[in-house]
Amino acid sequence: MRNEITAEQLNAEQFIQEKVREIQNSVGDGTAVNALSGGVDSSTVTLLGHRALDGRLKTIFVDNGIMRQGEPEQVVRLFKGLGVSVEVVDARKEFFNALKGITDPEAKREAITQTFYRDVFGRMVRASKAKCLLQGTILTDIDETVAGIKRQHNVFEQLGINPQEAFGYRILEPLVQLRKDGVRKVGEALGLPAELFGRIPFPGPALAARVIGEVTPERIETVRKATVVVERLLRGRGAFQYMAILHEDRVTGMRNGRRDFGQQIEVRCWDSVDARTATPTSLPFNILQKLAADILQEVPGVVSVTYNIASKPPSTIEAV
Repeated sequence: MRNEITAEQLNAEQFIQEKVREIQNSVGDGTAVNALSGGVDSSTVTLLGHRALDGRLKTIFVDNGIMRQGEPEQVVRLFKGLGVSVEVVDARKEFFNALKGITDPEAKREAITQTFYRDVFGRMVRASKAKCLLQGTILTDIDETVAGIKRQHNVFEQLGINPQEAFGYRILEPLVQLRKDGVRKVGEALGLPAELFGRIPFPGPALAARVIGEVTPERIETVRKATVVVERLLRGRGAFQYMAILHEDRVTGMRNGRRDFGQQIEVRCWDSVDARTATPTSLPFNILQKLAADILQEVPGVVSVTYNIASKPPSTIEAV
C-alpha cells in the first residue's frame, strides 16, 4: 500500500488529478458502480468517480434499514443538486434477516459485509456488467482492521481477501492514503457543499454499530430516534463526532410511581483530528441535562441516559 498523505502534505487539486487518471486507467472503457451512503468518505469518492468516468459510473444508495432518519431522501436530494443521479435499492429485509439472532460485534460486522458485498452489491454489479466497485475506504479503516481493533466492513485485500475471487469484481479505493481530515480537503476541492464535506463521520455498519446486542428493526428505531436528539443538540459545537448508543440490558426505572424496566442510551461526543485518538468533549452540564430530558421524552421505552467519559484508547469512538 502507498504511503500516507497527511492533511498538511496534501495538495488536493494534484491528488484529484492523479486519482482521476488512476480510476480511468483501471476502468478503461468499461463501467463501474459505487456505493453512496452520504458520509464524508463515500460522498467524496462519488464526486471523484464521476469526475473520472462521468456517465460510466452508476451510483447506488443501499437502503439497508439501519441508516439515520431521512437519510435516503436527503442523500438523493443533495446529489441531485450536484448533478449526480442516485439509484436507491431497498435491501432492508435482506440486512435484518442476515443480522437476526447475532449479538457478537464482529459477527454482526461480518454479516453486514457479506450481505452488502456478496449479495446486494454482487447482484448490482452483475446486473450492470460493471467490473469495478469504487468505494471510500480510508487509512484509519485499514489501520483498525489490520491491528485487530475492529473489522471494518470495507477492508479486504489487507486481510488477504481477493474481492475478485470472493465477490466477482475488483474494488478501487482512491482514498486509502488519507485520513478523515485529508478526505474533507479533497471533498471541498471537488465541490461538495459544507454540509457534506464537513459532516460528522458515520460508520459503514451504520446504526448497527450503535446497538449493543441483537440488531432488530425495533432496536434500530430506538437508537435512530435518540440519534435525532443527539445530532440536533450537539450540531455546531465543534465536536469531531457525536452519537447515541443503545445498551443491551434493560435497567430499572420509574414511571408514574411504579417500577419500569426500560432501555439505556449512552451519549458519546468526541474531540479528535483523525480518529486515531479521541477525548470526550467537555460538554456543559446543562447540555447533558437537556440531552437526557429530550431523549427520555422523545424516545419511547428509555429510562436511563449516560455520557461516556473514557478516551480513545482504551475506548473506541464507536461502541460496536
